Amino acid sequence: MFLIISWLEKNQFSCWYKQYFGIDCPGCGMQRSIIELLKGNFIESFKLYPALIPIVILLFTLVLHLKFKFKYGAKILTWMFILVVTIVVISFTYKMIFLDVCKH
Repeated sequence: MFLIISWLEKNQFSCWYKQYFGIDCPGCGMQRSIIELLKGNFIESFKLYPALIPIVILLFTLVLHLKFKFKYGAKILTWMFILVVTIVVISFTYKMIFLDVCKH
């Protein structure tokens, strides 16, 4: 596991959105958050990208639903997706409004 984490840390992609527009994209922080989650640092992972853990839960639920065909699986996945999108939008807005103000 250490080799995977080390490789991920050395081979992170740069954000083209931030590079061209000068502001974070809604996905900025996800790579670092994944690395922290793999290290077991759940709080740091949440701070870097609050939507990551709900995304992981959503993907896990999707795989289970595809395998076992839950009766209400599609509705659960729909609401989980709405929750994830809401978290992404809120955290992105918060970052743009409050954290950008702190930089200036």
